[in-house]
Amino acid sequence: MFENLNGWEFFALLLIALLIFGEKLPNAIADGMRMLRNLRNMARNATGDLSRELGTDISLEDLNPKTFMRKHLLSEEEEAALRKPLQGMFDDVRNDVRSIADDVKSTAGEFDPRKVSSTAPTTPEPPAVSGSRFVDAT
Repeated sequence: MFENLNGWEFFALLLIALLIFGEKLPNAIADGMRMLRNLRNMARNATGDLSRELGTDISLEDLNPKTFMRKHLLSEEEEAALRKPLQGMFDDVRNDVRSIADDVKSTAGEFDPRKVSSTAPTTPEPPAVSGSRFVDAT
C-alpha cells in the first residue's frame, strides 16, 4: 500500500495525522482497522453466499467481471473460439514489431559513432580561435 512513498513523504503523512487527530490518533487507527476487518468479513460472506447460490467455488478475485465470465460461464472451447480471430491479428502485429525492432537495431548499428572504421575519411579540425570567444566577421 505504501510502496510508492519514500521516507520523507511517510514522515509528512504521519506528522499531518498527528496534527489532525492529536491524542485521538490511536482511537482513529483502531477504528480504521475495525472498519477494514468488517469490510473483509462482508466480502468473505458475500463470496460465500454467491458460491452457495451458484454452486461453484468463488474467490474475491473471481468477482472481477472478466474473470467471472471466463472462469464460470464460458467453457474452454468457447473461450478459444472467442480468442481465435484476435490471436491471428496479435501474431501479425507481434511479428511486424519484431521486424521493425530488428531493422532499427541494424540501422543503429550501422551509424554507431563508436565503430570508427580505418577507411573512413577524417574531417579536418576547425581552426583554433585564440583570445576572444567570438570571431569578428567584418
